[in-house]
Amino acid sequence: MTTQTVLEIFGWVGSILIVASLMQARVLKFRWMNFIGAFIATIYNGLIEVWPFAFMNLAITIIDAYWLRRLYRERDDATVYRALPVQPDDTYLQHLLGVHAEDITKQRSDFHALPLDDEKRTVFMLVNGDEAIGVVSLTDAGDGVGRIDLDWVKERFRDFSPGEFVYRESSVLADAGFSRVEMPHGEGLDTTYLEKVGFVRNGDRWVREVAA
Repeated sequence: MTTQTVLEIFGWVGSILIVASLMQARVLKFRWMNFIGAFIATIYNGLIEVWPFAFMNLAITIIDAYWLRRLYRERDDATVYRALPVQPDDTYLQHLLGVHAEDITKQRSDFHALPLDDEKRTVFMLVNGDEAIGVVSLTDAGDGVGRIDLDWVKERFRDFSPGEFVYRESSVLADAGFSRVEMPHGEGLDTTYLEKVGFVRNGDRWVREVAA
């Protein structure tokens, strides 16, 4: 394989990554793929001395680096992500659940937005600034135990684990009267995420104690 061929393959890898990044729904994955692709393209265009494209891709690399740094800095920032308690029959909540019903069903096919007994349902809407990005719903099982019916977030934000602002970074669960939350073990459950936000496996369910 000649040096010219290797160089062309190198350039194609960068171009493919940039194009593929535009197809990613997740913000963090998009930024990383775009950053790597633009970085490769900067080097490639510099080596073949196509300076306008080298400069353009260098600018994209710098912009992506800025956003990656900001995204990682903000992912644990309680001033960026918040968990807001809402009524189960809240109009906007029901609209959000309806718009994303297909995606929600993939995660919890047994979830029903409007149960017969709403008095036992506690719901938190996860927000990023003024955008609603997810929902955590619990049913009061008695004795301070909350059974998690739904822990869903928009695909764009799934790399950031905003659910931790319900379980770990705020007092919303304790304020709602829960001392322990449980989630049944099921197929497709993101165990890495559950461990990150403090759950432990206990028999057929995942359990987390709630700090007072």
